[in-house]
Amino acid sequence: MLYEKIPIPHRFRIFAASKSRMFMENMEVRVRFAPSPTGPLHIGGVRTALFNFLFARKYNGKFILRIEDTDQNRYVEGAEDYIVNSLDWSGIKVDEGVGVGGPYGPYRQSERKEMYRKYAEDLVREGHAYYAFDTTEELEMMRQRLQEAKAESQQYNVSSRNEMKNSLTLPEKEVQEKIASGESYVIRLKLPEDSMVEFYDVVLGHITFHSSQLDDKILFKSDGMPTYHLANVVDDHLMKISHVIRGSEWVNSTPIHILLYRYLGWEDEIPEFAHMPLILKPSGKGKLSKRDGDKEGFPVFPLEWKNPETGEISSGYRESGYFPEAFVNILALLGWNPGDNKEIMDLPEMTDLFSLKKIGKSGARFDPEKARWFNHQYLVKKANSQLARLFMPILEEKGIQTDLSFVEEIVNMVKERVNFVAELWDQSFFFFVAPAGYDAKVVKKRWKEDTPGMMKDIMERLSTLESFEEAVIEKSVKSYIEEKELGFGKVLNALRLCIVGSGMGPGLFKIIEMIGKEESLHRIDKAIQEIKR
Repeated sequence: MLYEKIPIPHRFRIFAASKSRMFMENMEVRVRFAPSPTGPLHIGGVRTALFNFLFARKYNGKFILRIEDTDQNRYVEGAEDYIVNSLDWSGIKVDEGVGVGGPYGPYRQSERKEMYRKYAEDLVREGHAYYAFDTTEELEMMRQRLQEAKAESQQYNVSSRNEMKNSLTLPEKEVQEKIASGESYVIRLKLPEDSMVEFYDVVLGHITFHSSQLDDKILFKSDGMPTYHLANVVDDHLMKISHVIRGSEWVNSTPIHILLYRYLGWEDEIPEFAHMPLILKPSGKGKLSKRDGDKEGFPVFPLEWKNPETGEISSGYRESGYFPEAFVNILALLGWNPGDNKEIMDLPEMTDLFSLKKIGKSGARFDPEKARWFNHQYLVKKANSQLARLFMPILEEKGIQTDLSFVEEIVNMVKERVNFVAELWDQSFFFFVAPAGYDAKVVKKRWKEDTPGMMKDIMERLSTLESFEEAVIEKSVKSYIEEKELGFGKVLNALRLCIVGSGMGPGLFKIIEMIGKEESLHRIDKAIQEIKR
C-alpha cells in the first residue's frame, strides 16, 4: 500500500474520483456498519459504528447494520446478539438492518448467498474473473516455488496465475468437465496487468496502488459462499451505500472493491471512502488488543463476553461501571477532533460537530486513565437521586437496609472522589458500618499517650448535646479544643480515626451528625479500648 503515486510505467489508470456524493442532488446519505459475528465486538468496531452513526445523523441519512457472516467456519454462537446488544447499550440506534428490517433486506449475508453466485458468474463471463481448481497442496507448492525463486510477490496474481490450474490455463472443455463433475473450485478476480488503481480517501487523501501489489482475490468459495470482497461490494451497491467509513486495515482491500464496482458496471456508483486510524495500545506502539486490556486491567469490549467454547470471561465497559454516554464520548475522541478543546459531549453535540475531515490520519493512543476520567465527569453530573438508586443494590448486597434520602446525602458528599458507582462504597462505608480496624500509619502518627483522655472528654461533651446537628457538634468540639489550648489537628485527626478508622472521608462533623449520637459515642469508646500504640 502506498499513499502517493508510484512512478512505474503502466498501460492504463483506474481512477475512482471523489464525487462529494453527500452533496449531490437527491443523494441520500446511507452508511453501514458491517461486522462479522466471529467473537466479541472490539471497541474499535464500536467506534466504527459510532462514526457511521454520527455521519448519518449529521446529514439526515440512514445508519444500517449488516451482519457479514459469509465465513461460516469462524462463526461464533452468540456473537450477533452481542453486536446488537452492544450498539443498543451504547445508544447507537440502527435505522435499518438486522433486528430492524428495511427495504433492502435480508441484512444477514448468509440469507443472501443465492444472489452472489450470479454476480461471480457475470464476472467470469465478462472476462474479469476465472475458475481456479488448485488444491491446498498445489497452492502451498506455488508459494514455496516463489519463495525459493525470491520472487517479489508470493501471491496468486498476474505473475503466478498462468502457471496454476485455472480456466485461464486449461482448455474450455476441461474446465466445463471439471465443473460438471463436481470438482471443487473457487472463482478468483482477474486483476489487470501493469495498472494503477487510484482513489481519493476523505481521511487519507489520494491513494495509489499498482496491480503488482495486489493478488487475485477469491470472490466465491467452494462451499457456495461469497468472500467478504464480493459480498461487500454487491451488498453496498444493492443497499445504495453512499459512504464507506471503516478502519484503516481495510485500505488494502479498497482497490479490489473499486475494480469490482468497475467490472460489474457500477463505476458511477462507487461510494466515497473514509478509513479511520487504528486504536493503539496505551504505549502508542501497535494495535490495541485484548491482551493489552488483560495486562493493564481495562476492558477492550463494550460488554462482558463469555467464550462459548472455553468459558473464558472477558470484561466489558458496562460491567466495569462505565456509563454508556461516557463510553461513546471516549471512543469519539479516539481519532476525531472536533476542532476545539471541548471534550465532554453527548451524542447530539457530537453529531453537530462531526466531520470526516476532522478524523486524523495517525493512530489514536488509548489512555485507560483518561477513560476513567471521562466516566468521572459523567458521574459527578448525574443527579444524586440517580446515583443513590444505582448505589442501593450494592448496599443491599452487603446486608444494609437504609433510606434512599440518606444515601442521596452521602452520595452528594463523596461522588467527587470516585470514578465509578462501585467505588462509592470504599468512600462511604463508614456511614453504614463501624470501622473493623484502624489504619496503622494514622495510628502511629495521630494516636498519642494523651489521646484516649481527650477522646473521653469529647465523648462527655457529645453525650450532653440536646441537638445533634453538624454546626452544634462542631461548636462543642472546637470549644473544648480552645479551652484546653490544644491543637485542632491533634484532636480532630484522632477523632476522625475513631469515627472512620483512617484519615479519609468528607467533613468530620457531618459524618458524626449522620451516623448519630449513639453510634458516634460507641465508635469513640471502641477506639479507646482497641487502639494500641
